[in-house]
Amino acid sequence: MSDLFNFDEGRDQYAVMGNPITHSKSPRIHTLFAEQTEQKLEYTAIQVDIGGFSQAIGNFNASGGKGLNITVPFKQEAWQQVTERSVRAERAGAVNTIKFENHKLIGDNTDGVGLVNDLTLNHQIQIRAKRILLMGAGGAARGVLAPLLAQQPSLLVIANRTVDKAVELASSFADLGIIKGSSYDDLRGQQFDLIINATAASLQGKLPPLPDGIIATGGCCYDMMYAAKPTTFMSWATEHGTNKVFDGLGMLVEQAAESFYVWRGIRPDSQTIIKILRPEHSS
Repeated sequence: MSDLFNFDEGRDQYAVMGNPITHSKSPRIHTLFAEQTEQKLEYTAIQVDIGGFSQAIGNFNASGGKGLNITVPFKQEAWQQVTERSVRAERAGAVNTIKFENHKLIGDNTDGVGLVNDLTLNHQIQIRAKRILLMGAGGAARGVLAPLLAQQPSLLVIANRTVDKAVELASSFADLGIIKGSSYDDLRGQQFDLIINATAASLQGKLPPLPDGIIATGGCCYDMMYAAKPTTFMSWATEHGTNKVFDGLGMLVEQAAESFYVWRGIRPDSQTIIKILRPEHSS
């Protein structure tokens, strides 16, 4: 990576930083947003070496960059690097959006609102008064807890192979709603209206040990991951009797739309972009 970036002075510069990054759909999404909203900007993907994140941010800022998205594995490090944080970023303990403004690095987290918007607006899934199971207790889960609880589900259970981690995470969000940590074994005999996979297991063809009968009648299953074909979790959900099965492509677009709004003050029509991306994503 060069010390400074060579930017087109006629366009505001944005990028996503991560490692690896070649798979990222963010440049495509934000290019479509810019065309739709007639904004003059350029959005690129930048692979950052482990240990080089702080320097990469500094170089991007010094070169006149306007904003960044941050993806795996740098979201928690970004939380530490920024000079200010939004309320939702502070609570999430992770930053996926940085806005450079008046020599300040303002950190935000749009993952949770992206998930909630995809569920409630694009898929018409009601969260209020519903029983939710969230699989996983890592950064992906942490980022969506506050927005999910703001929708006032009747119960939110975090299930994780390491139970202590789930219990600890639930405890740190207990002021926002009825939430508890659980092992997978303790889920037996329970049913949930919405099951969300916040682990990356299904991309490796693996599945957390979910008991049979856990999906309530009319229940929905949502995988925050996305792939060209249905994930292992999505296939499991279909086999276990629900036709409301969704991947994370819509969440990706919705969190990007929220980032775009943070930077530009304009909210793109995300549903139109999802319709463009879905055939590309499946091919």
